[in-house]
Amino acid sequence: MTVTPSPSPAGRWQTLRPWLGVAARLGLAAVWLIAGGTKVGDLAASGRAVNAYQVMPYELATVIGAALPFVELALGLLLLAGLATRVSAGISAVLLVVFIAGIASAWARGLAIDCGCFGSGGQLAAGETPSYLPEILRDLGFLALAGFLLIWPRTPFSVDGWLAGDDTVEDTDE
Repeated sequence: MTVTPSPSPAGRWQTLRPWLGVAARLGLAAVWLIAGGTKVGDLAASGRAVNAYQVMPYELATVIGAALPFVELALGLLLLAGLATRVSAGISAVLLVVFIAGIASAWARGLAIDCGCFGSGGQLAAGETPSYLPEILRDLGFLALAGFLLIWPRTPFSVDGWLAGDDTVEDTDE
C-alpha cells in the first residue's frame, strides 16, 4: 500500500492562489461593469448622486458624476481582460477608499442618501432609512479583492500573463 503525502499548506496555497486571483479579478471586473453600466445611461443622475454627498461644489460633482461611469467601465474591461491588472487594482482600491470615506462621511453628518453605487442614488424619500453599514462592508469586501490583485496581479487567462509569456498557473508572482 502506497501512501501519498498530502500537499503542504504552502503547496496548497501555490495551487489555489492563481485561481483565487482569477476569481478576484473577474469579481471586481463584474462590480465595475455593473456599477458603470447602470449609471452610463443617465449621467445627470450620476452627477446628482455625487452631489448628494455635499462635499464639493455642484458643478464639480456633476462633472465627476458624469465621468465616473466611464472610469468604472474602463476598470471593468481592463480587469476582465487581465490587462494592467496591478494598476487597475490600485485605481480600484483608491476609488473604493474614496467611496467608503464618502459613505462614512454622509452617515456621520446624518445625510439620508442612497450611495448611488449601482444606480442613480441621491436623496432618499422622507421616512426611508439609509443602509450605510452594509454599503461600507460591501465596499470593504471589494477593497479586499483589489488588495489581493495588488499583491498577486498575474492570473491565468489574462493579457498580462500572455504578454509576459506566462500563461501557466505556476510562478504567477510578480
